[in-house]
Amino acid sequence: MRAANLTRQLLMFSRQQVVFPTVLDLSTVVENMMKMLSRTIGEDVALSFRPEIPLGCIRADVGQIEQILMNLIVNARDAMPEGGQITIQTRNVELDKSYGVSHEPVIPGRYVMLSVSDTGCGMDETIQSHIFEPFFTTKEPGKGTGLGLATVYGIVKQSDAYVWVYSEPRLGATVKIYFPRVAEEADQTRATNEPAITKGTETILLVEDDKALRSLTVELLTAVGYRVLEAQTSSQAIEMAQDHAEPIDLLLTDVIMPVMGGLEVSTRLKALRPDIKVIFMSGYAGEALAKQMPLADDFVLIEKPFSRVSLLTTVDRVSRGSGALNRLTAPLH
Repeated sequence: MRAANLTRQLLMFSRQQVVFPTVLDLSTVVENMMKMLSRTIGEDVALSFRPEIPLGCIRADVGQIEQILMNLIVNARDAMPEGGQITIQTRNVELDKSYGVSHEPVIPGRYVMLSVSDTGCGMDETIQSHIFEPFFTTKEPGKGTGLGLATVYGIVKQSDAYVWVYSEPRLGATVKIYFPRVAEEADQTRATNEPAITKGTETILLVEDDKALRSLTVELLTAVGYRVLEAQTSSQAIEMAQDHAEPIDLLLTDVIMPVMGGLEVSTRLKALRPDIKVIFMSGYAGEALAKQMPLADDFVLIEKPFSRVSLLTTVDRVSRGSGALNRLTAPLH
């Protein structure tokens, strides 16, 4: 998971990460993370949350908001090696023209503020001027990548939001992020409890050129009852589909592969077996993927690295559903 988080941060800088914006209640997202955040900071740091009720909604990616919170909390904790207090706050705010003049390029309007304050060592103006730069860090070697706050900045800009830092040496720091408020009601946030895994009976054709991932995926699927046909290459998968006398219910294929990609594999298999359902897998959500996927009239994408729950829940939803889901699905945790 640490490797996946670092990869997503790197993808963020190159604008290669797929996002899934929904209408959110920011306080609900924070509440759902409080237990995990408390475990992250340790016993010598007190964590409190002060939400405003009722709170307006924002449009953002839940995973990115969680990433912002985790990065800010970890950064605040590291600023308090001897312990201290971290306070998270959400609030409705109205930014007027005078605020916009003094905080360019803020556009006046209605926002939802997320702030994270700590009682740590604080920062001088020189450090503050560099904190959002990629790979800038004041931590000792091996203690930080210098990507945390730069990732926060990237997500903020991608969400059409604004971020400001207030700090002085020995007086702690406060990071305030202003998300544009929207009129819609919040979508249901992701579930925090692991869903029940349904036993599978379908036959799945798996196409994955990475041997380790292919073996693990086969193990996860067969453990709950699925029958898996295992193909290392696209051509091998097509041969299997031609030679297999029994039904094949689902194609689970990598997107980016040598010679023939996952989209072409799915097109050729649908010509052979029109009723086959398809799930694409990809650890690369970049230009090559963006150019390919719009060509498909129905698809489901699961991001690598995926968890057991993410894989099995997605396979269950697609294999038992009536047709394709016609949407790009976020990773399920």
